[in-house]
Amino acid sequence: MTAQELILILDRTVTGSQADLENARNFLAKAAEQNLPELLKQLSDILNTATNNPTARTQAALQLKNALYSRDDIKAFQDRWLLIPEDVRNHVKNNCFNALGTETTKPSQAAQCVGYIACAELPRGQWRDLIERLVTNVTTVGRPDNIREASLEALGYICQDIDSNVLVPQSNVILTALVYGMRKEETNDHVRLAATTAMLNSLEFTKNNFQNDSERHYIMQVVCEATQSTNLKIQVAALQNLVKILTLYYDYMEYYMGPALFAITMDAMKSTHDEIALQGIEFWSNVCDEEYELQLLQQEAQDQNRQPERSSRYYARGALPYLVPVLLQRLTMQEETDDDDDWNPCKAAGVCLMLLANCAEDTIIQYVFPFVSENIKHTNWQHREAAVMAFGSMLEGPDVASIKPIAEQSIPFLLELLRDSNVAVRDTTAWTIGRIFEFVSQAVMNDELLRALGNALVNRLADEPRVATNICWSFSSLARAAYDHAECPEDDDTPNTYLLSPFFDEIVKKLIETTDRPDGNQSNLRNAAYEALMEMIRHSPKDCYVTVQKTTVTVLDRLNRVISAESHTANPNDRVQIGDLQSLLCATLQSVLRKMHPNDAPLISDPIMQALLQMLKSNSGKASAVQEDALVAIGTLIEVLGSNFIKYVEHVLPFVYEALNNHAEYQICAAAVGVVGDLSRSLLDKLAPYCDHIMTHLLNCLGDDKLHRSVKPQILSTFGDIALAIGGYFKKYLEHVLNTLNQACRAQVAKNDYDMIDYLNELREGCLSAYTGIIQGLRNSVAPAGDSTLALVELQLVTGQLPFMVQFIETIARDPNKSDSIIGSAIGLIGDLVTSYGQQMIEYVERDPIDKLLTEGKRSKIMKTKTLAMWATKEIRKIKNN
Repeated sequence: MTAQELILILDRTVTGSQADLENARNFLAKAAEQNLPELLKQLSDILNTATNNPTARTQAALQLKNALYSRDDIKAFQDRWLLIPEDVRNHVKNNCFNALGTETTKPSQAAQCVGYIACAELPRGQWRDLIERLVTNVTTVGRPDNIREASLEALGYICQDIDSNVLVPQSNVILTALVYGMRKEETNDHVRLAATTAMLNSLEFTKNNFQNDSERHYIMQVVCEATQSTNLKIQVAALQNLVKILTLYYDYMEYYMGPALFAITMDAMKSTHDEIALQGIEFWSNVCDEEYELQLLQQEAQDQNRQPERSSRYYARGALPYLVPVLLQRLTMQEETDDDDDWNPCKAAGVCLMLLANCAEDTIIQYVFPFVSENIKHTNWQHREAAVMAFGSMLEGPDVASIKPIAEQSIPFLLELLRDSNVAVRDTTAWTIGRIFEFVSQAVMNDELLRALGNALVNRLADEPRVATNICWSFSSLARAAYDHAECPEDDDTPNTYLLSPFFDEIVKKLIETTDRPDGNQSNLRNAAYEALMEMIRHSPKDCYVTVQKTTVTVLDRLNRVISAESHTANPNDRVQIGDLQSLLCATLQSVLRKMHPNDAPLISDPIMQALLQMLKSNSGKASAVQEDALVAIGTLIEVLGSNFIKYVEHVLPFVYEALNNHAEYQICAAAVGVVGDLSRSLLDKLAPYCDHIMTHLLNCLGDDKLHRSVKPQILSTFGDIALAIGGYFKKYLEHVLNTLNQACRAQVAKNDYDMIDYLNELREGCLSAYTGIIQGLRNSVAPAGDSTLALVELQLVTGQLPFMVQFIETIARDPNKSDSIIGSAIGLIGDLVTSYGQQMIEYVERDPIDKLLTEGKRSKIMKTKTLAMWATKEIRKIKNN
């Protein structure tokens, strides 16, 4: 097709009718399928021809971007681009680069195209001169401002999307351009803003520059100067830079805090422009976050009798006398029309105050409490609400002994404010009462106060949705606090009674009524009411069991009504609401099931199972969260019924297999894997007849590269559950499973990708669980004739894997990024191997990494890990002594 024809089609994607739009899109999709390289060439020609109309150029760039990048599968799109012949790629790259600064619309579409191509090519050592050419565009005197701005935007896109390690070797060159564009001498605000925004995206890979005093001083100087720009957007972008610099390079900030940063951020917090004020508050919130983390690390080092690697400079504590008054003033600036979802300086100030309280602990009280006392009865509602918000914000942080007397004194005022004429005051008061239950529950744990608070809260459940939502949250906190405060009989986790027992039934009844409110979909009220109901049930003592039984019947009745309503509903919006309600009822059902007496559960399990199977049936073949929730609820029923669940197995497994095949909706697949684990733990060897199908489905899941990675560790762990359940029967699957584990144990990830490091820990933990289950399952095997030597024979099936298993444990032991839970799992496997193989293990356990891992386990703060380490050490000592 000619360029003119393509321009006409691109125009139609914006200016034509709906039919024109669809036809144009289909035409472009077909052209991409038939000859993508040729299409990209033509699109880049249109983009680079300045005389073409702006709409066609913009749409050409958009189509180019769509061919270069997809958020869902970045790698596949980059690989596809790299397979295009080099001459075509060079043609497209030159066109995109040459189009920089020639567009009449902002931001530059060509800059985004350059950025996406760079993210595909730079990591693979291609387009090597790009960065230098962009920098030259910025720093060459006399180059047009449009080109300089677009080149800075391109640098910003590259810095934002690429793996930061790729740019480290060129960080000096890139910073030269960014600092040059940010200087106060720069007369073009568009250029300066583009440079400041790009600087924000570059901070991750400029670590070496920040370690150098002179370079750091210069960067900090231009950023601080940019905060004084008269252009609002430049000011905001410069402040965003300071916020990020503080987080990334806290240890270098002492030199700048007193002379510059303190004054800049304090002025920003007082600004009449919300965007600027928010950045000033965010700066100090990040200071608090960083210093709280450093306090925890310092405490940990102290406990282990060593020096901490980094220390807090206590900026937040030092700034308290100046920060708190500004934050309190901000709290009084709320508007009647403030939307719950809008983030504004008033809300940010409340969060900052909470973080400050965590950092400053008892010291915060002297700065906040006078404001609370002066304003709690103020005639202006903004001041009353600010006083309650300030009080609620400072509850977490100070020592309970310091805050308890103040909390006790506050109760009469809070009870009165729950009836305040202003809805915002009532809302914040309900939230603050919940905070008292959460952090200073000792202040209210007596009959008289709880009765007064309980009555007031129950009455307020009828208030406006936003208030009622916080009342529900308060009940959730109260249920946990009362339960923790109660005394349990010996050898029993459940107390006989607690302080809420006299009005437990009334609270549950009112919460159930609240879930039925016609306005329950406002302010998340229905969800909050069900959540509170679940917490009340979870934290119920023995003398409230009758209410638990009644609630079970109520929930089941509602579930059946909702299932029935679904079959008569055609409206898509109504179906979504019904689906949400089914999910909430499933979650509530789990709470009541966990509190059921073992003798009672089988009496009601038939109708429950019938309802859950009906939900699975009516949502079969759909992408529905209801399937996931129903499967999770079935998992709970399996736990509660134990081996009695066997009568439902054949009814449930077809839905489990369907869910295991649903690799696209990976949460549903994961829920089905969870059900298989629950069945293994409850049915034990009764599961053996069904395992051929189950194992086939699980191995198919692992073989699908498109299945979301989060499901795979769970499947490996489930192999361990099955092996432990069926013992010697598992040997028929052993070869496949051991090969799979072999591959999984060899997985590696980039050391700077924290998400992938977490995933690797999960994957390895799944492998350890599988090995542990296999070893224990084979060891515990006994032949039908009672031949206990069978276990020893079957363990020999895994003997050949011992060197590999120990090598895997050593790899984990050497990994500085291993999680606490993986240490416990690895040590548990060591203990099992020693117990199972005895003398054969001596050569393996006398190795330095194993020894260090056991020492690390003994020092762990997690009691389970510590216990496992002591046990494994004892087992090793036994075989050495023998």
